[in-house]
Amino acid sequence: MRAVVLLLAFLLGLAAPATADDVAAAQSIIRAQEQAFSRNDAAAAYSHAAPEIKQLFPQADIFMQMVEQAYAPVYRHKSFEFGEARSANGRIAQRVHIVDDNGEAWEAMYTLEQQPDGSLKITGCSLLKAGQSA
Repeated sequence: MRAVVLLLAFLLGLAAPATADDVAAAQSIIRAQEQAFSRNDAAAAYSHAAPEIKQLFPQADIFMQMVEQAYAPVYRHKSFEFGEARSANGRIAQRVHIVDDNGEAWEAMYTLEQQPDGSLKITGCSLLKAGQSA
């Protein structure tokens, strides 16, 4: 996990700020998944996951259970606000500021990648309590 965070930080350092269209597309997909979580709509939430994620979690209900257990602040929260975004080579990294149901602040870094069909899918999400280092 630490290597993934370091790699992401390195890539973000090289990447240019995302274009407005890239940001809007990424935020739309992240928001749609976030809303699906709030409705307990596993199929809709799962539909935004990249094929690599679907290989790890081959069914929507398994994916939803993993998110509920490992990403509780993403699954349920008081606030979910977009921060800085970066893009490079069809990949986008979008920071999200989250306040969980207990009032604790979190930083999520979503990564998305353009798929061969042109769609944009979520390839991962790193989650840290605000103020913590990787």
